[in-house]
Amino acid sequence: MTKPPLILYLAAPRGFCAGVDRAIKIVEMALEKWGAPVYVRHEIVHNRFVVEGLKAKGAVFVEELDDCPPDRPVIFSAHGVPKAVPAEAERRQMIYVDATCPLVSKVHIEAERHAEAGLQIVMIGHAGHPETIGTMGQLPPGDVLLVERPEDVARLAVRDPARLAYVTQTTLSIDDTAEVVAALVARFPAIVGPHKEDICYATTNRQEAVKAMAPLVDAILVIGAPNSSNSRRLVEVGARAGCSYSQLVQRAVDIDWRALQGAGSVGITAGASAPEVLVREVLDAFGARFDVTVEQVETAVERVEFKVPRVLREPV
Repeated sequence: MTKPPLILYLAAPRGFCAGVDRAIKIVEMALEKWGAPVYVRHEIVHNRFVVEGLKAKGAVFVEELDDCPPDRPVIFSAHGVPKAVPAEAERRQMIYVDATCPLVSKVHIEAERHAEAGLQIVMIGHAGHPETIGTMGQLPPGDVLLVERPEDVARLAVRDPARLAYVTQTTLSIDDTAEVVAALVARFPAIVGPHKEDICYATTNRQEAVKAMAPLVDAILVIGAPNSSNSRRLVEVGARAGCSYSQLVQRAVDIDWRALQGAGSVGITAGASAPEVLVREVLDAFGARFDVTVEQVETAVERVEFKVPRVLREPV
């Protein structure tokens, strides 16, 4: 039986960013250095496939430090943690490794510097997301105010409108964030922004690739987890860029093939915490059903690499 033709447009860049790659290496190196079990506070990155793979190697994932025995190493996730968490680990004399993405740590340092200068911080981010909780937890309660949407800005009760700065979660939609920043500047003209954009290079690059791909395709599939902020933003960016069918899938088994009937072209990308093996799985699933031609939509080349902490490179 002849398979129908289909063009697959593959976004580049896609998948793992340097911060995610580093965080996974940290867990693997910790297991090599100290043996199993190694505890990880929160999912190291938001991807079930990655987490299950590390569990199989001996990582134990917990939500709070209280769930970790004091005599085993603990790793803090790539999203970052409030200052109270490493402080408590030190109090309990635990071995801990901080896998916070360096670009998230940059936002933490930025917020602290603004606070030291006497500025109250406004954070643009998603309530309840681990990165938002970690960034807000760098300063005492009340020193960081959270906004998610432009309409939230009107409700802000600040100490001094002339003494404000803003920071952002690193995985937000570029366009949505620009709208919130515009609302902040309109209400608080003196507000201080970051020296360099807080939204990370990987988030920006993946969104730009989706924007370039959207006019070429009938559908976009974003490979990623439902709790992955950057993956969900890619779905939204695809829809906003004009692709009427923009969907999130965790794996090939999640693809709704009926919805893709009649499509002549499909775009595929992956969030920053989705491994390339899942992209290949999706490509194989399409190849089994269609006569596939693959074309790449490349908008940037990434060469960023972050070093793992020194403690993992030292002998036991």
